[in-house]
Amino acid sequence: MKTLLNYFLRGMLLILPFTVTAYFMYVTVIWMNDFFNELLFSWFEYEYQIPGLGIVAGFILITFFGFLITRTFVKPVVYFFEKLLTKTPIFNIVYSSLKDLTEAFVGDRKKFNKPVYVEFSEPAGMKRFGFITEESLEHFGLKDEVAVYCPHSYNFSGNLYIVPREKVTRIKTDPTNFMRFVVSGGVTRIQS
Repeated sequence: MKTLLNYFLRGMLLILPFTVTAYFMYVTVIWMNDFFNELLFSWFEYEYQIPGLGIVAGFILITFFGFLITRTFVKPVVYFFEKLLTKTPIFNIVYSSLKDLTEAFVGDRKKFNKPVYVEFSEPAGMKRFGFITEESLEHFGLKDEVAVYCPHSYNFSGNLYIVPREKVTRIKTDPTNFMRFVVSGGVTRIQS
């Protein structure tokens, strides 16, 4: 019975995040589609639906906001709301974490751009691919160590290792292709 419960919990860890994300995206797309179709066709006496209008409208809105926040006159407003969110309990954890994660992939502060492999002592000779995400950990009192994020294959998760600097070897390759290689479990072929 304990083994069955263990398998059930492992299955929940895999299925629950995926299901909640898929359901959230489904509900959002349906809502946006209905909203924009209603907004567009409320002037007419007949009811008509354009499939996918919500997705197109969502893409346009997000792109417009991306354009808008790059303008100088909007930056103080964005900064004010970011400061407000980072000082609000509970919201600050969620907002800061999501913002940092998003900025790690896109934007000016990309973090996954230093591919490395890490050599472990046990088992002897074992190495793992990852990305240096922080060169200096002195604020934690760790002078000669770096933070290395090692993504899991076929998954959107990974582990953060604190590694002695001499155990890390940089790899000269395109970070995007390197991430594809790691996440695919080594199946994706990297062109040299």
